[in-house]
Amino acid sequence: MAAIGAALLAGVALVTVPTAAGAADDRPTAVVSLGDSAMSGEGAGSYEAGTEGQNGNWCHRSTQAMIHRTQLASRTFNLACSGADSANVSLADTVHYTEGSQARRLIDIARQYRVTTVVVQVGANDDVHFADTMVDCVKAWVNPFGASCRSKLEREWPGRLAAMAPKVENALSDVRAAMTQAGYAASSYNLVLTSYASPVTEKMDSVLHGPQGCPLRLADAAYGRTVAVPQFSESLRGVATRAGVKFLDFSRATENREACSKGENPAGEWQRRLTVDPYALVTGGLDAVGIHLAQQSFHPNAAAHDQLGRCITEFVNAGAGSARCLAGSDGNLHAVA
Repeated sequence: MAAIGAALLAGVALVTVPTAAGAADDRPTAVVSLGDSAMSGEGAGSYEAGTEGQNGNWCHRSTQAMIHRTQLASRTFNLACSGADSANVSLADTVHYTEGSQARRLIDIARQYRVTTVVVQVGANDDVHFADTMVDCVKAWVNPFGASCRSKLEREWPGRLAAMAPKVENALSDVRAAMTQAGYAASSYNLVLTSYASPVTEKMDSVLHGPQGCPLRLADAAYGRTVAVPQFSESLRGVATRAGVKFLDFSRATENREACSKGENPAGEWQRRLTVDPYALVTGGLDAVGIHLAQQSFHPNAAAHDQLGRCITEFVNAGAGSARCLAGSDGNLHAVA
């Protein structure tokens, strides 16, 4: 009876898990991304139909997003959504911009395809409040007699990072659980957590950077690039270590190509300047009035996503546990262990 029971269980496993030991897995391979705007492709343009404000969906998933620029599998799937936080990535019963749990949708993809890599970029919309911080810094530039953006961040930033970290850890745990539900062993795929690239720099035209599209105090921009973003990255590195996942550091990925770093002409930059998009009124109607009109601001552009996808590919193929995306002498991003 025990032998018969074991055989029946094995049969169930073969039905629910096409990758059971000894069975050839001929499903198409796939890589999947989860996370927020930096991963969805916000700022890269060419957004998927239905994600430009239609019926309240402002996910702004770009066909040029970094996951689609990887060379790791026959299919690429982007589940990331602009504005998402860790709870939206997790298995929790949440709804963001009309969409439910990203981890739950991952289960369906992982059952249909042989997922080799899952890339997660999240945390900026948790306690870090990255978008709100950028707005605060713009307000500080508008009022030159008020306090700097940096003065507030210096007091609050460490606490924000500490509060964010366990939420990202929980999201990663749920991504693992989702893959387990789909029949995967933890060792059968790559789970990669990335950090974020600094969108701005203090190395701008000292007089004209505001009208050029970067209305920020130079000292505030310097603090963001040299202190806040690196600390954010190190906090996520700690999350990755504790969660037992791979880590790819993006903090310097757009170095010397940040918004307004090229002066009057943005050609060659990899980050969007302050961008107001009237077309959002066409796709999203009156719902676009407000933050959605400027939603693409200070995000990696299509050229950046192309390079970030290249770096992800290099990193995964190298098999390292952690690396940084840095520009090489050839002008391209490379994964440097």
